[in-house]
Amino acid sequence: MRKIIYWVHTSLDGFIEGPQGEFDWTSMGPELSAYSFGLVERSDTFLYGRVVWEMMSSYWPQAESMSDHEHDLKFAPIWRETRKVVVSRSLDSAPYGATVIGKDLAAEITALKREDGKDLLLTGGSGLAASLTALGLVDEYHIGVQPVVLGGGKPLFPRPEGRIHLELVESEVCDGRAVVSRYRPADGGRG
Repeated sequence: MRKIIYWVHTSLDGFIEGPQGEFDWTSMGPELSAYSFGLVERSDTFLYGRVVWEMMSSYWPQAESMSDHEHDLKFAPIWRETRKVVVSRSLDSAPYGATVIGKDLAAEITALKREDGKDLLLTGGSGLAASLTALGLVDEYHIGVQPVVLGGGKPLFPRPEGRIHLELVESEVCDGRAVVSRYRPADGGRG
């Protein structure tokens, strides 16, 4: 069965975006970029919640002309070519060939995981990750801790219902700045 891999950046104080929704505090050096592309290579489907989808779909189609950052220039064509699935209760359709699901999250995600192919990569956001975690459907958590304290914003794990037990699989320093740790659910993940 395919895995759902959750890849997210967080501040030292546990926020994935700042108090005003800003995401300008992340540092994507060559090692962190290589780590990110390693996850992309393991995947053949990008999985998004609606909010992150709206951000990504407004940025990546124009990234090659808007950005001079090497990561963006390399990732933009991959984004166009990779299957995209958006989980939303309010969207009926999405551009760029994306499929919209969300009527029966557990059944639809389980069906995606049972398909042949590579893993599914869930990037950023916390709402969909929280929902999938509550359903026991996230297989790996890749969390890049950036050396910044935001003092507020959107938390990495918003109001979980009960504890979430994770097991550290590995951890590494990237670019002398960020620490990326890979976790998997421990003992069923909930408790």
